[in-house]
Amino acid sequence: MPGDSTRSVHEAEPFDEHTGSVTIPIYETSTFGFARADKVPEAVAHSGVKGYVYSRWDNPTVVTLEKKLASFEHGEDGAAFSSGMAAISTAVFSFLKKGRHVLGIRDLYGGTYALLRDILPDMGFSTTLVESSSFALERGMKKSTGIVYIESPTNPTLKLVDIQKAAKLAHSNGAVLMVDNTFASPINQNPIDLGADVVLHSLTKYINGHADLIAGAAVTSKGNAHRIKMMRRDLGGTLDPLPAWLTLRGMKTMAIRVRQQNSTAMVLAELLSTHKKVAKVHYPGLKTHPQHQLARKQMKGFGGMLSFEIKGTTKDAMKFTESLKVATLAASLGGVETLVSQPYNMTHTQMSAKERALTEIPETLVRVSVGIEDTDDLVEDFRRALAAV
Repeated sequence: MPGDSTRSVHEAEPFDEHTGSVTIPIYETSTFGFARADKVPEAVAHSGVKGYVYSRWDNPTVVTLEKKLASFEHGEDGAAFSSGMAAISTAVFSFLKKGRHVLGIRDLYGGTYALLRDILPDMGFSTTLVESSSFALERGMKKSTGIVYIESPTNPTLKLVDIQKAAKLAHSNGAVLMVDNTFASPINQNPIDLGADVVLHSLTKYINGHADLIAGAAVTSKGNAHRIKMMRRDLGGTLDPLPAWLTLRGMKTMAIRVRQQNSTAMVLAELLSTHKKVAKVHYPGLKTHPQHQLARKQMKGFGGMLSFEIKGTTKDAMKFTESLKVATLAASLGGVETLVSQPYNMTHTQMSAKERALTEIPETLVRVSVGIEDTDDLVEDFRRALAAV
């Protein structure tokens, strides 16, 4: 099989012999016409495979993105959405059944946490949120559990879940395992190879990589993808062709970007781990990370995300983020620019102070999404900002 960079450029985007175009067009159309009426039923029954009917169902540009991403995640098919949360919620709703239980970890992105803690219970579905260990997941399982939902590495403390063990646990109960792989990217980790049933992404992040669109996706088997797409058709969170095309463009440099981000993140993590003004560093690439060996086992690279705790007060952490000149204080992650944030007042505001304490998110925690700037420039920027604290 060709390497990641070669596939980033060419996978699912064959040369168009009719026009000579080396990139897929943006099929910016709401509907598709038919020359023959007898072709309509087949297109309706097999939208995206035997023809196209309506872009809320399927669109050629969007389908190309779904095929490309599915290939990278070693799945059979994918479903693209207008946001990461649209992908997550629609995938979860696709497998919900009356009387079934949803088991998740507490260490989740704030929007996902709110979905499992508030929205599903308000709709009458039973949910349980536990620690990210295999032991806690096993204790949280019920006979009625139909969905097990995890992130690995987690947001924002970079804890790891043993995906193989989670898959075996879910499957022994007849449940599906859903894994949010946004933090890792398909360059660094492929949960389907480890037994996951559905892999979820905020395409906004590493897949697109340029902080210029909002999108999401689910990758799974053909049967599960059809199930999710039918739910998407009714709920309406389909991705528009233009951001799908922009994501395809962003994917062409995905492997190069992620490798650079991995490399710089490691350097920053090592710098921070020995700095006198830093209390703790969370990065699975560090040998001091409690799950470093698990990271080596299930990840191909340690990623461009890290977090660390400033020694001092909340205001000290704020002073650090304000003093950076190369990195930017902003939400989101996975882009070419380095971003920092304090999760307690930006990405995890859905959690109460008590809930953040349970998931080890102090107000002094700073989350870092490493970009592709020169490593030396970022090192100097972080040193300068720490000196200002």
